Amino acid sequence: MTNSVHPHGRHRAPLPPVQVPAAGPPPPRTHHPIPQAAAAPSTPVGHRAAARAAKPAKQRDAFFDNAKYLAIVLVAMAHAWEPLTDHSRAAEALYMTVYTFHMPAFIVISGYFSRSFDMRPDRLRRLVTGVAVPYVIFEVAYTLFKRWADDDPAQPISLLDPWYLTWFLVALFVWRLTVPLWKIVRWPLPLALAIAMLAVISPDIGDDLDLQRVLQFLPFFVLGLCMKPEHFQLVRRREVRVLSVPVFAAAVLLAYWAAPRMTSVWFYRRDSAQELGVPWWVGIVMTLALFGCSAVLTACFFAWVPRRKMWFTLLGAGTLYGYLLHGFLAKGSRFWGWFEEYEWLHKPLGEIFVTVVAATVVTLLCTPSVQRVFRFAMEPKMEWAFKRDAAELARERARPA
Repeated sequence: MTNSVHPHGRHRAPLPPVQVPAAGPPPPRTHHPIPQAAAAPSTPVGHRAAARAAKPAKQRDAFFDNAKYLAIVLVAMAHAWEPLTDHSRAAEALYMTVYTFHMPAFIVISGYFSRSFDMRPDRLRRLVTGVAVPYVIFEVAYTLFKRWADDDPAQPISLLDPWYLTWFLVALFVWRLTVPLWKIVRWPLPLALAIAMLAVISPDIGDDLDLQRVLQFLPFFVLGLCMKPEHFQLVRRREVRVLSVPVFAAAVLLAYWAAPRMTSVWFYRRDSAQELGVPWWVGIVMTLALFGCSAVLTACFFAWVPRRKMWFTLLGAGTLYGYLLHGFLAKGSRFWGWFEEYEWLHKPLGEIFVTVVAATVVTLLCTPSVQRVFRFAMEPKMEWAFKRDAAELARERARPA
């Protein structure tokens, strides 16, 4: 999500940052290219550097920003539907359908934009400041919020036991560190699926760092790593878009049938088969079945994501802000008993109202103004914490005064 590409040549000007992955923070301010008249020495290398610096910054792909925004809206709506599922079979069916693909879609995009990650110092710094530090900040903030809102002063602060939404930051940190490994293995996706199946039959993994989720969602991240631009072009074809309509309809009908017959906990991927009270082989079957269903519905979701720039395209850069900040309202609504106090929320009009409010709130939380306010927590610079990279220092020395 936060990778930047910089050439290693002594006299080369820095290239602009590449597209930011799905759930990560937006890229830092783009480096201003050095004017050609001031930066081009008489050497051929200087001319090449000036020519590259004169090129315009690489444009963000509207398709992926649209996909990230729509996915985070679905995440917020699903969290708002959760208290309604006990009294409404239709809400449970929609909840299960959306949970099948909204996080997998987010994770696939995260994997796709992690393809260039390596252990280069600048990328490791971005991983720490854009993922690890926000995890620590929001894990502490969520714990303090629960102590206050739920009147639970005994709630401990534990960086090893992610609470609520922070599991994704832990997972993204671990997944991205493993990117070099997936680049060298021969069959990355089958290997990731094998790891997920072993996780689901291993109850001793425990809750530390939410490793069940990290390992069970791993195949979607690896799938994103394996994807190429032409794969996204395939799912955006007109025939796929048309076919996705009956597929989604069938998925909702199947979820409506399954709602009273199975637990939606399977979609969270946070428990082993034994912890859910079923034989170990059921966990393996469910892992493969859910992966197949999630992959199909994710492809259908991508098929309907607009390709052109929309009014919400700009919000795609702030999806991690919306993801983490909306959790306070989602949990607060449960702590304060809103759904028990207002019975009309369980009626059809109330369910529509809850859906609209959730989509509106998360949209506002993705706006640039909110990003500016919370950038200190989501994208801290922390230059004081890192040594200066030798290549970066050499480039600065090569620049004219």
